[in-house]
Amino acid sequence: MTSDVLIIGGGVIGLAIAVELKLRGGSVTVLCHDFQAAATHAAAGMLAPDAENIPNPVMGSLCRRSRALYSDWTQKLEDLTGLNTGYWPCGILAPVYQGQGDKLNASTTAHTAQFPYWLNQAAIHQYQPGLGSEVVGGWWYPEDGQVDNRALINVLRTAAESLGVEFKNGIKVEAFLQQSGEVVGVQTNTGVIRAAHYVLATGAWSNELLPLPVSPRKGQMLKVRVPDFIPELPLTRVLFGDNIYIVPRRNRSIIIGATSEDVGFTPHNTPAGIQTLLQQAISLYPQLQDYPIQEFWWGFRPATPDELPIFGTSHCKNLTLATGHYRNGILLAPITAALIADLIWSQKSDPILSHFHYSRFHSQSSTPTSMFTHSANFSKGNIAVEDAIHRVSIDAPLVIAGKTFQSRLMTGTGKYRSIEEMQQSIVASGCQIVTVAVRRVQTKAAGHENLAEALDWTKIWMLPNTAGCETAEEAIRVARLGREMAKLLGQEDNNFVKLEVIPDPKYLLPDPIGTLQAAEQLVKEGFAVLPYINADPMLAKRLEDVGCATVMPLASPIGSGQGLKTTANIQIIIENANIPVVVDAGIGAPSEAAQAMELGADALLINSAIALSQNPPAMAQAMNLAAVAGRLAYLAGRMPLKTYASASSPLTGTIIN
Repeated sequence: MTSDVLIIGGGVIGLAIAVELKLRGGSVTVLCHDFQAAATHAAAGMLAPDAENIPNPVMGSLCRRSRALYSDWTQKLEDLTGLNTGYWPCGILAPVYQGQGDKLNASTTAHTAQFPYWLNQAAIHQYQPGLGSEVVGGWWYPEDGQVDNRALINVLRTAAESLGVEFKNGIKVEAFLQQSGEVVGVQTNTGVIRAAHYVLATGAWSNELLPLPVSPRKGQMLKVRVPDFIPELPLTRVLFGDNIYIVPRRNRSIIIGATSEDVGFTPHNTPAGIQTLLQQAISLYPQLQDYPIQEFWWGFRPATPDELPIFGTSHCKNLTLATGHYRNGILLAPITAALIADLIWSQKSDPILSHFHYSRFHSQSSTPTSMFTHSANFSKGNIAVEDAIHRVSIDAPLVIAGKTFQSRLMTGTGKYRSIEEMQQSIVASGCQIVTVAVRRVQTKAAGHENLAEALDWTKIWMLPNTAGCETAEEAIRVARLGREMAKLLGQEDNNFVKLEVIPDPKYLLPDPIGTLQAAEQLVKEGFAVLPYINADPMLAKRLEDVGCATVMPLASPIGSGQGLKTTANIQIIIENANIPVVVDAGIGAPSEAAQAMELGADALLINSAIALSQNPPAMAQAMNLAAVAGRLAYLAGRMPLKTYASASSPLTGTIIN
């Protein structure tokens, strides 16, 4: 199938964009893996740019622009569907407790709001009866309000369907298919789906498809109900307290939220989370302790490092991003829909989009200059690697999947004590290929927080690896993500992947069956697969037969530094291979690196031996020299082994006394 615009994600952002584009005449399809999993269902629907006192002025302006659209936007949706969105410009009250003297000052508390009003203790208790006794005043934000988020998502979907938007629920998008700077389709669990333009709006799940710094932030919530014997709604304004909010609905429900937990996609409510919410809510509005509980739930907000959304253009000219809205997805839905529709349909880019572009996380200006100027302190007697190569020009370059490399040493980015040490070591190694653990970059693991900015990817070829994957399915998904990560860094034609399938957490030995299965699929998808394997000659041959670009047998267990323990099998692999053989894992010293190259290996991948040494930059250069020396020794051919002594100086022509 084809469509003018294919929107990936069925939450409030994806649906709002779909409706707006359809109203402008587009042919729109929405793909959603699980409609009920969208963060929209787990929100409270607050429209609170003033009450939240958003510190970033551009973000504050964007939020207020969106709030200003809400009345007309929801009215339009209600006219289209005949359904109620629950929009209620009820204002928000932010109580201040005893001891919070800093919040009594308008200059520090209400500096971002347009029309805040301070209510003293008597006024706030009269304005909203039933508040806790510790409330000594509060700020009233009359421009803020709320919308029933579940009603809104239902209205949006109904509006989209009535307008002719096509929905495909239960579709899991596995990868973007790219060619020449454009997306040419998305690979799904049901096949390839194509469109002229694509929108990524998958919220907390965005970095499963692109290496964007979006991570889930879990929020637990609950709902109580005002008993029917209470004739009037006792609470008619949203209460916005410290780490708690209470949102009354006109249908007598009251929403209480929300925790903010950095626990990944850990599901379920917890006693601790619910207890914290109830304690804080009852302290703010004690009557809640007598109301029956209707429901508990949780959801995952899409958070970015700076807590600002990511939307606008991407590295592909027909892919638009609309994700990372964190706490403000409901609030920003109308403005996001308008801005993205302008960008796609009218090719009109609002200047405010530049503040939310994904490239703010990939600024090359932050690259330390020491990376390019570092010079290790070696003695003058050492021979430069380049000199050694030029003196014996008998070797051809290393060629992997049609790409040529001068260096036969590959390195990694893990286990270093600092980013600076890693940068210096990579420069000192002279390597041209650096492997990167995609999952560690995704999760911003220690040492990988700013990896995109730390290295000059115009000079280094990225080798994404699937470290941490226990199954073939996991490895395939992470490989696809790694390809997108390379493209984001400007390596448009990079289809390399170092394939690792390791289900064994103790010995870290690769799974031969899972590796072969994953390799077969990835080769079909156009990857240049560099599989990490046990030194198994039969497996190496099978992997070559399915189309792998190299094989990478281990010398000994990864990270062990035990050196060459599989020499005989590696020799057999080398003798029978028609593709490059890269010895990977276990090398601990330059002598072992040279020995591996003397066997006839085409290249080495060494990380731990460099990163864990006392002087990593020095060890990196030593490994480079060893790789060059071992390669030249292999090409030169060693002298024959003899079982007896043979004098170095011949006796012929000597003077006999």
